[in-house]
Amino acid sequence: MRIVIKNGTVVTTEGVFSADVVIDGETITAVGANIAKDYEKTAQETVNAAGMYVLPGAIDPHTHIAMPFMGTSAQDDYKTGTIAAACGGVTCLVDFELQQKGESILGGIERKISWAEGKAAVDYSLHPAIMDPRPEIIDEVKKAIRDYGTPSFKVFFVYDFRVDDAVLIKLLAETKEHGGLVQLHAENPYIIQHMNEVLAKQGKLEPYYHAKSRPNIAEAEAVHRAITMTELTDSRIYIVHLSSMEGLAEIQTARDRGIAVYSETCPQYLLLNEDRYKEPDWNGAKYVMSPPLRTKESSDALWKGLRFGDVQVVSTDHCPFDFKGRKDMFGKEDYKKIPNGAPGVETLLMLLHSEGVVKGRISLRKMVDVLSTGTARMFGLTKKGSVTPGKDADLVVFNPNQKFVITQKKLHQNVDYTPYEGMEVTGMPSKVYSRGLKVAEWKNDHMEFTGETGRGRFVKRAPFEGF
Repeated sequence: MRIVIKNGTVVTTEGVFSADVVIDGETITAVGANIAKDYEKTAQETVNAAGMYVLPGAIDPHTHIAMPFMGTSAQDDYKTGTIAAACGGVTCLVDFELQQKGESILGGIERKISWAEGKAAVDYSLHPAIMDPRPEIIDEVKKAIRDYGTPSFKVFFVYDFRVDDAVLIKLLAETKEHGGLVQLHAENPYIIQHMNEVLAKQGKLEPYYHAKSRPNIAEAEAVHRAITMTELTDSRIYIVHLSSMEGLAEIQTARDRGIAVYSETCPQYLLLNEDRYKEPDWNGAKYVMSPPLRTKESSDALWKGLRFGDVQVVSTDHCPFDFKGRKDMFGKEDYKKIPNGAPGVETLLMLLHSEGVVKGRISLRKMVDVLSTGTARMFGLTKKGSVTPGKDADLVVFNPNQKFVITQKKLHQNVDYTPYEGMEVTGMPSKVYSRGLKVAEWKNDHMEFTGETGRGRFVKRAPFEGF
């Protein structure tokens, strides 16, 4: 099927220009000024994108689809989660696969792929999370990078399945040799443990104290320690969901010294602050996630980090639990019992455009970089991330003037709230294409899913080649 998108404004990391885009089947085949007339006669669909941007589909490289955690599971499965993604202009996910005790890396990948079969509406890949780092698992890393198509590996410095420095050193050395990338959840568990004990003795157990139990210094210390191990091995590391100005300062200092440390942040850390935990009627539990929301000073620093390239990617850490029935399933008397996580995959693009581009915090080109092109490069998605001939036709025709008030009733995430309820955004997708198929479009006052569940496929990714 041939689709022609004409009269649009194409946005790339190199520039913003008027052009027509031609899709044949699943692939972008031509991009250029005034070329629509050469293709329209043989097109099955022509889209007039006058006044609109033509963007590469957003890539969310940090989601937790159906993840078991804290005695329950994240509520979006691959059907609901990828439908929500499509309706937000996210055309590819890189989801986390949490290795189980005694499981191989390949076994975990195959298990998670089986959950997606027949359900995924957009393409996806997987990051193996190393939670049982037996010697044979370290030995399997090379195969995961070269054969399985999963060259990025997550480890944690927190929770019962955290790794120690020795394991991190081994993984850094192994991934350096074979073209992989270590991702780290960076918080110091002993600082958190100490603060939990202090707050418990003081009887401070409301949701607000979740933030106080995980202070900025807990992230900064863990980031610093990870950088030390990265420097030791002359390897590279990627800090997930960076939240604090202190953590960012550690990264900036290391990068100035030539150490290969990369990072992502998320809309919640850019737009929300710890005062949300004080909302009445226990509503602060909606924002219990780890790391927690910080202060406005950290949000401002992270925007600056994005603008100047010290933070390379924006993801969501999408991990939804209903406010009623899940967040409170273990009671309301102790913040430590609240399942950690919040929804976000559907609101990623709209928020970054409205709060970033429209308000002058980042440029339109930078938005495309941190949501698409740079993300694809970071994670080896060689067919994704740009409006370029030969790439997959993952495209968003985006109306930069469309107003939308975010409300969970008009979203598609399988959860009973959104952290951004009532926020008005400027700019929404008009049409979203995944490998040439229209999977979502604007109808009346909201986005509607128009795609096919089960069409999304697992994407093998290329080894890391520098950034």
